[in-house]
Amino acid sequence: MLTRLGRFVVRRSRAVLIGVVLAFLGLGAYGAGARADLDLARWGAPGTESVRAADILREEYGTGNPNLALLVTARDGDVDSPRTTAAARGLAAEVRDIPGVTDVSAYWSGKSPALRASDGARALILARLEGSATDTRGQLATISPQLAGTTAELSVAVGGQEEISRQVGEQARTDFLRAEALALPAVVLLLILVYRRTAAALLTVGVGLLSVVGTLAGLRAIAQFTEVSTFAANLALVLGLGLGIDYSLFVISRYREERYAGYAQQEAVVRATAAAGRTVIFSGVTVAVSLCALLVFPFFFLSSFAYAGVLVVVSAVAGALLLLPSALARWGHRVERPQSTASGFWERIARGAMRRPVAAGAAVLGVLLLAASPLLGLRFGLPDERALPVGTSSRTTSEAIHEEFPAEPTDTVHVVLREAVSAEETRRYAAELSRVEGVFQVDAPTGSYQEGRRTGPSTIGSGPRRDGARLAVVPTRAVMYGDVPGFVEKVRDTPAPATVLVGGYPAETTDFRATLLDRLPYAVGLVLVVTFAILFLLTGSLLLPAKATVLNLLSLSVMFGSLVWIFQDGHLSGFLGFTPTGSIEPSIPVLMFCVVYGLSMDYEVFMLARIKEEYERVGDTERAVATGIRKSAPLITAAAGILALSFLTYATGGVVFLKELGVGTALTILVDATLIRVVLLPVAMRLAGRANWWAPGPLRRLHRRFGLHEKHADSEEGKTPVLLPREYA
Repeated sequence: MLTRLGRFVVRRSRAVLIGVVLAFLGLGAYGAGARADLDLARWGAPGTESVRAADILREEYGTGNPNLALLVTARDGDVDSPRTTAAARGLAAEVRDIPGVTDVSAYWSGKSPALRASDGARALILARLEGSATDTRGQLATISPQLAGTTAELSVAVGGQEEISRQVGEQARTDFLRAEALALPAVVLLLILVYRRTAAALLTVGVGLLSVVGTLAGLRAIAQFTEVSTFAANLALVLGLGLGIDYSLFVISRYREERYAGYAQQEAVVRATAAAGRTVIFSGVTVAVSLCALLVFPFFFLSSFAYAGVLVVVSAVAGALLLLPSALARWGHRVERPQSTASGFWERIARGAMRRPVAAGAAVLGVLLLAASPLLGLRFGLPDERALPVGTSSRTTSEAIHEEFPAEPTDTVHVVLREAVSAEETRRYAAELSRVEGVFQVDAPTGSYQEGRRTGPSTIGSGPRRDGARLAVVPTRAVMYGDVPGFVEKVRDTPAPATVLVGGYPAETTDFRATLLDRLPYAVGLVLVVTFAILFLLTGSLLLPAKATVLNLLSLSVMFGSLVWIFQDGHLSGFLGFTPTGSIEPSIPVLMFCVVYGLSMDYEVFMLARIKEEYERVGDTERAVATGIRKSAPLITAAAGILALSFLTYATGGVVFLKELGVGTALTILVDATLIRVVLLPVAMRLAGRANWWAPGPLRRLHRRFGLHEKHADSEEGKTPVLLPREYA
């Protein structure tokens, strides 16, 4: 099939090029508006207790999480002075008049101690913005600058969870554009150094850009039917460019090999398309499957990366098998260069490792296990304002609330009683909740409670409803910087007089984390099983896929070890410019697992395909490994270096999540493409010998029918050595 495709593309190269260029322009025009159709996400996990509580609070009580916080500073130093009180009440009324704002709570209305700073110089106005994350954060972009500022009586700063999330999004967008501006020229320069031909570098970048615009256009189309996260566009840019470059490197390299072997330009294109094309397809399927595992999670934030992964693969493969061969058919002579006679740096390392497999394998394995050892101290936590750079307005506001207020009213836990209860039952339940460790205050229809005692009148309504009641549990500052899931669990475990639903931002993030970790084994299992099957179809072996799985998990352990050592424990925090929190937010490592595992298998496919081809030719495992590494390792290292550079530019940004993604992914790609692929892989194959290629009879027959076979017939058809430049002789 791929041979026929290659011949068609060669014969119709002009038409194919025109078609691809028109498609590029059309997809680019459509994909340029993708961000306007993509959505922002919140932490809620569909169907969980906290989300059900949020729905009831919104529909029946007209309230919910206070996602907008105004930190009001009295210019005279006293929030209770008549002058400050009058101005603050006017500000609260102004907030109530903003469209979409509901449920405004101000210190000056009920004198709640949770809303007053310990020194009496500051107090809070809390409000709720209704609507989706996209709508509310878009509205905040307008109203935040209007509300923030200083008058004769007050100084106002804007914070709250939605403002933090909005500024994270803005900072991430700025970081990403800066990273791409740094990466693209560096990538072009590296490609010129690798190819030693400018035309080859530009063709490769063209395939990468085609993958990017195709993915953005596809995301916009999908967004017409379901929610797609804006962050998927970021992955589309870096992964589209990376895979486009990877696949182009291997196709162009194979084309050069065919030319070195004496084939005419057009025949070399056909043979390169047939030989490298199926490996590219297998590799693309591997990456797509790894990212499709994200569909296991019921969060459109993660599902969106699965959509992006499939679109990136389809676009990159199409570029490598349509755009690239048609361009090579017309201008292939511009990408050729003299064949190197060097024996190969990576081949020498591999041969040295295979001469002393136990010593070499043990040394490298020891280094990798040492690098992975911090993983044993991994702690998953919840995100907060420290994801932003120091000095960002919402972070400064949140830090002031944490440091100066006795409680965390912006992180209120909402408790909903679903059946009618008496006033006395409500009072006893509220008093019991107020005794829970980490609770500053409980506001109930029967009053406000602290440490089991009623301390004041109700601030959330008068008397229980016929169909239930709601209570607001305000946590202390210490618990919100500590074990938040444990605190939520204590609230849920408190005996209640009726069926209870517990919600609020702490409960939502807790349920999000629990759902993520519950589904994680299914995602990991799906990735391992399907990629194992793909590698079997590639190799016809049972041992090689098992070995590849173990080595890939080893490289991932190094990645997670580096995340813990750097971002959880804070090493290099000064150099990288972030504030360590003592834990890792779990969704980013899950995303990184799927991305990095797919990329690791991508390189595994390319290397094993060449080794298998050589083994079928010479029948000697050690010789096949050395030759396969000589032919593939330089390209894998170049591709890995370029992709690692693209990810590493994220470290220049301000958002911690992107720093984690950039540093962790870049480090793992480099370790995987060097120590693992060039030392541990050949060592493992050397020790296994002929067992590398073993499979039961039925599986061998299955592989003969459906497996990957790159070896060409030894036909001399199409060979025209006289057409080669003198230096190719």
